Amino acid sequence: MNKLLKLSSFAMAVVLLASCGLRRGPQGDLVGAIDRPEYNPQAIPYGMVACPGGTFHMGQADQDIAASMANLNKQVTISGFYMDETEITNNEYRQFIEVMMQDSLDVLGEEYVMTSLYPDTTVWVKDYSYHMGDPLMEYYFSHPAFDDYPVVGVDWWAAKYFSEWRTKLKNQANAEEGIAPMPAFRLPSEAEWEYAARGGRDMSVYPWGGPYLRNAKGCLLANFKPGRGDYYSDGFTYTAPVAQFFPNDFGLYDMAGNVAEWCEDAYAEAAVPIVWDLNPVYNDPSEPRKVVRGGSWKDIAYFLETGTRNFEFQDSARSYIGFRNVMFYLGRSSGNEFR
Repeated sequence: MNKLLKLSSFAMAVVLLASCGLRRGPQGDLVGAIDRPEYNPQAIPYGMVACPGGTFHMGQADQDIAASMANLNKQVTISGFYMDETEITNNEYRQFIEVMMQDSLDVLGEEYVMTSLYPDTTVWVKDYSYHMGDPLMEYYFSHPAFDDYPVVGVDWWAAKYFSEWRTKLKNQANAEEGIAPMPAFRLPSEAEWEYAARGGRDMSVYPWGGPYLRNAKGCLLANFKPGRGDYYSDGFTYTAPVAQFFPNDFGLYDMAGNVAEWCEDAYAEAAVPIVWDLNPVYNDPSEPRKVVRGGSWKDIAYFLETGTRNFEFQDSARSYIGFRNVMFYLGRSSGNEFR
């Protein structure tokens, strides 16, 4: 009886396979499934630049003045990916907010959109004691004068939600044109961020490669706090419009200074030694601290170094933290296919 049941099941499976369109070539060859979406070599997404895969030494490239021992050197390999040329701007984030307000009120409710996703403009007042931040609180996100400035006042969760929305926006357009979906937009891993910041210059202290903060003409190379009480020597008192300083060798702007940037990883002092040495990421849902990299307009030079690690709590929005997205590259990371 059992043998009969097994034979019947096998025969039924063969019939189902035949009736469901098993594709054969002229001579009965296996040639793959039919009706697959069109897929051409992955194009560089709009507003992004290529970061070809490679191997680098992740970690402190200069003296650990804080004696934190939180970023010891480790050789790491990273697959190819694309990264936003600049930080996400106020106007780019406004596109997201407008869609959320128009399309998601019935699902999320206006209060959720306004409190969880809308930039917290009060950070310009709350982050600093005895500071006249009211003009920025009123105008920084709302006024067109600041459209090309990096968005701030966005916590880690909002940055993640923005990334999901951006993925859906792009792939809905692809689906309408019969094109295969793109990989997801997402926050960079800490290792990806550091690899991108170095721009192919292994062990470089700053994204521009050298150990100095000024070029040969004496001009500062990033928007930061170069001296005690000095915020203006680089030309900007607070944040600067994106892409005001020279890019690194990958073509990425503001990987040091302007605003610090959220990464995907949870923060742990001992994360670097324990993560794998191929595309590492430290995931810990129970850890509310998330990695922040790059330093900002209010930070001293130490925080601008490519190897300096820092963190903020995932539900905290700050006037000096923004973000940018990355996208995984599907293919061999030789570098030539990115151009």
